[in-house]
Amino acid sequence: MSDKKNSWGIIGGGIMGMTLALRLSQKGYKVTVFESSPKPGGLAGSVEMNGVTWDRFYHVILMSDLETRKILSEIGLDDELNWVETKTGFFSGGRLYSMSNIFEYLKFPPINIFGKFRLGLTIIAASLIRDRRRMEKIPVEKWLKRWSGKSVFDKIWLPLLKAKLGDHYKDTSASFIWSTIQRMYAARRTGLKKEMFGYVSGGYERINRSFEEKLKNLGVEVLVNKHVSLVEQGINDRITVKTESSDTYDFDHVISTLHSGDSVKIAPSLNAEEAERHRSIKYLGVVCPLVLLRKPVSNYYVTNITDTWPPFTGIIEMTALVDPKELNDLNLVYLPKYVEPDHEIFGKSKTELREYFLKSLFKMYPALSEDDIVHFSIASEKRVFALPSLHYSEMLPSVSTSLKGYYIINSAQIVNSTLNVNETIRIAEKKLEEIL
Repeated sequence: MSDKKNSWGIIGGGIMGMTLALRLSQKGYKVTVFESSPKPGGLAGSVEMNGVTWDRFYHVILMSDLETRKILSEIGLDDELNWVETKTGFFSGGRLYSMSNIFEYLKFPPINIFGKFRLGLTIIAASLIRDRRRMEKIPVEKWLKRWSGKSVFDKIWLPLLKAKLGDHYKDTSASFIWSTIQRMYAARRTGLKKEMFGYVSGGYERINRSFEEKLKNLGVEVLVNKHVSLVEQGINDRITVKTESSDTYDFDHVISTLHSGDSVKIAPSLNAEEAERHRSIKYLGVVCPLVLLRKPVSNYYVTNITDTWPPFTGIIEMTALVDPKELNDLNLVYLPKYVEPDHEIFGKSKTELREYFLKSLFKMYPALSEDDIVHFSIASEKRVFALPSLHYSEMLPSVSTSLKGYYIINSAQIVNSTLNVNETIRIAEKKLEEIL
């Protein structure tokens, strides 16, 4: 592919799509990005809330997120990174505990000293493992019970797994917990002994705007409000892309960053076997309330929850990380609930969801009331991350397809980490190099 005149179409203007466009344009290729929304960003997009613009879903940058930091440098935002020491909370047995250092951990009442030792040993063991392939062969429940014991598993791990995966935890490999621990402890392995997270002033609204500007300066055509409906073989071995507005474009190569089901749906000429492999990838979605409050909920960036009655997986208090001035001196809280794509919650009204989530939030924090709520909205996606089932990487289809020149690169290709912006960038760059 030495011919720099080759044209590339990128379907999806999220971080992955923009990364692919950046790297291709830097190599001299002509690139067009199709984004169905009014502006790029995807899952890292932003939303306006009562005069406040911030991330639709919660995001954080680690010091070990080298790919993200490199992109930020390339788009001129490396000096805009703010690093903050944060704290972690744990809600268990109806009480809120701080779990931000070893001393607080040792005082944690729900498990005894022997349980604490085994829990700590589990985390250390996971942080030292380098071969994720062996973790893919072991059920997460079996591995955690082996290291932590049944009591710790039942009290700590099981509620956390069910909150994130539902009953799918039974079919999930140990690579899920391994990758989670690997990411959260990556910075500590570099010598940092405290929990430091970062964000860019202006959030991902600023990042996406700067990223788009960078692409346009490199000659990339970024088309918004363009929903791709069909990808098919064109003339002279080219690939034809059609949109719902009946626009037609021809390229030498096309990459879809849509989730696997949609990537197959828009390319009906793919052979049946590969189409089924893509469709068989199981995803979980998320329903995530964004709540702006007049006062803080706590001083913890993340509050993990082991009680089963709250509907949300955890509580992310963005203002424990972000300067409140970024949010008009208000406090932003995310209340994510991970569910299957066909879960009935996607059909509930905003009023029903407000009552459903806030009732539990007020129960957890009795000092809060309706008077403290400035804004409530819902961000939701039916397919967010692929479930890391046993032997997951062995079942993944190739990024190349039977439609010559058509490739599928998406978050389902992540096999050695959790879904996050840094891994999205890394997998985009890795798979693109394989194609080229």
